[in-house]
Amino acid sequence: MREDVQALDIRDVTANWVNAAVLESQIEDRIKALADLSHTPLFFGRLDYLQAVGADEAEGAEGERFYIGRRHVHDADGDPMVIDWRAPVSQPFYQASKKNPLDVGLRRRFGYTAGELTAYEDEHLSDPTETARSSKLLQAEIERPRVGPMRDIVATIQPEQDEIVRSGLGGSVCVQGGPGTGKTAVGLHRVAYLLYAHRDRLARTGTLVIGPNASFLHYIEQVLPALGELEVKQATVDELVASAPGQVRVRGVDSAATAVVKGDARMAQVLRRAVRSHVTLPTEPVMVVRGSRRWRVPAYELEELVRELLDRDIRYGAAHDALPQRIAHAVLVQMERSGEAPDDRVQDAVARNPAVKAAVKAVWPAVDPAKLVLRLLSDAGFLAEHAEGLLTAEEQKALLWEKPPRSLKTAKWSSADAVLIDETNDLVSRTHSLGHVVLDEAQDLSPMQYRAVGRRCSTGSATVLGDLAQGTTPWATASWAEALTHLGKPDAVVEELTAGFRVPREVIAYASRLLPAISPGLTEVASVRESPGSLEVRAVEASALNTDALNAAVVAACVESLRHEGSIGLIAADARIPALAAALSAADLPYLAPGEETTAASRLTLVPASLAKGLEYDYVVLDEPSAVVAGEPDDRTGLRRLYVALTRAVSGLIVVHGSPLPDELDTPWAGSAG
Repeated sequence: MREDVQALDIRDVTANWVNAAVLESQIEDRIKALADLSHTPLFFGRLDYLQAVGADEAEGAEGERFYIGRRHVHDADGDPMVIDWRAPVSQPFYQASKKNPLDVGLRRRFGYTAGELTAYEDEHLSDPTETARSSKLLQAEIERPRVGPMRDIVATIQPEQDEIVRSGLGGSVCVQGGPGTGKTAVGLHRVAYLLYAHRDRLARTGTLVIGPNASFLHYIEQVLPALGELEVKQATVDELVASAPGQVRVRGVDSAATAVVKGDARMAQVLRRAVRSHVTLPTEPVMVVRGSRRWRVPAYELEELVRELLDRDIRYGAAHDALPQRIAHAVLVQMERSGEAPDDRVQDAVARNPAVKAAVKAVWPAVDPAKLVLRLLSDAGFLAEHAEGLLTAEEQKALLWEKPPRSLKTAKWSSADAVLIDETNDLVSRTHSLGHVVLDEAQDLSPMQYRAVGRRCSTGSATVLGDLAQGTTPWATASWAEALTHLGKPDAVVEELTAGFRVPREVIAYASRLLPAISPGLTEVASVRESPGSLEVRAVEASALNTDALNAAVVAACVESLRHEGSIGLIAADARIPALAAALSAADLPYLAPGEETTAASRLTLVPASLAKGLEYDYVVLDEPSAVVAGEPDDRTGLRRLYVALTRAVSGLIVVHGSPLPDELDTPWAGSAG
């Protein structure tokens, strides 16, 4: 297929050089999409239907056989050899069961080792004499060691995941999923499915994946290209906001208390009031001189035009652009009454008249979003005027800079400030909407950040992914209903994934002891993987002044973990990272930073707890849980950070501690299996 594309001769089918350049670019993209991946087989399953697909049962048509793979593959004659996993005919591979075989006689799974076909496994779904059993190949694929970036899960998608993946483009979906339930993979595969089912539409409107940080995005960036989807952009919320017009350079960091206020949804109303405060009702008429004639628009008529625009509640900038045309139209009405026959060119000329422009500048002046936010954060009187009844005096004080900057360039803007500027930008001129946005680790966003993302899919749809128990910011959302309202998608369907496929049962049960304290009422993940010996908790005698024994025990645990296949993550409180880095170097153990790709020669990653979210490793060594908790501004946030760290392991977890464990870990949870 790739050779066919490379052999295309476009010289006789392009009208000009522009068409040729566009077509050449499309051909290059197609060649990239058809690249061979040495360890990624073209097919992973087979379906033998009892009858021809789409045939009436009474016709008795002979059954058909389909190989299912990551993408469509055809032979030299154009006949299909492998069917794309997203095609409707492939869906029974994920949904068929003994209870509901969906006309499938046989489902075959293929097993691979390093890209070589090594095994297969058959299920005769329509044979009543064959008992249902779990798939060993499926289990082996789930447990396959993880080296390198995140990979696709097309061979292991479960029925409940498949339903979410194939839900329509028209509606938004929110997926609540605990650790190891595959919510991130489901979101990415949903993008791939939507691009397959609605390619033309999304090619026009665009798609975007939003993640919590650059390390996470690097980890997931190969999933969609491996499925042949090269056009999906990825960004963090900070990058998304920074790319907007008129943005500022972020150089500062807010205190937790200040960031909470800046991220509160009430700030949207404060900004709205501040923007609209620039409008002044006219008190003077406008006199337009054209040749020997003068045309007067009285103040009361100008006021009516301004009030009408205010009542329509359109974007501030759109109203600013519309007002001179409204004034010009009022002048044209007078011209027509006097017997003249002006046309659109005359109206445009009147709208550009100096008197009209001066009136608009006085009544509806242009607003610079960054300057407006700068004034709000610098001028106590201006802030108090527009925050009255919305923010308390204490909250207003938290917003104000102690020493106001002299200019936009000297201000030490924070990430939260950039979001406020983005909100103001949207009040002035509408933000462009994409066709579909995937928002991962959504539980950590503030209401104002939700609004920033929501603007990017105001006319499109969204897939929201997260886990309320893993909210590790002071402004983490309390409920999905609240979050979806701020996002502008209150009618989104909320789905819950509770079956865990990644984290061993022993590990998730241990971590779930924290749930009553961090997210009461949330359902514990029920892991399908029982792995005796996958959890070990090691106490070390170490003093606060001398942590050498603790560091040595952590290094020893890393050495032990490296004897296994796969990736190793050493997760620790951010403050402990320098000491552990020195200990690893002293032990001659090379290590990577989050975002750097693991290889067979370098499999150990040193991970600050603040960056662990969304990442996964075959084996995890967790250093000093109490330090992870203490590194956060409050106990609940600290315990949530610890919950994240405890649930990054796919095969095994070693917890090493010198200080007493948090009380919540010492008390078994009634809901746990252990």
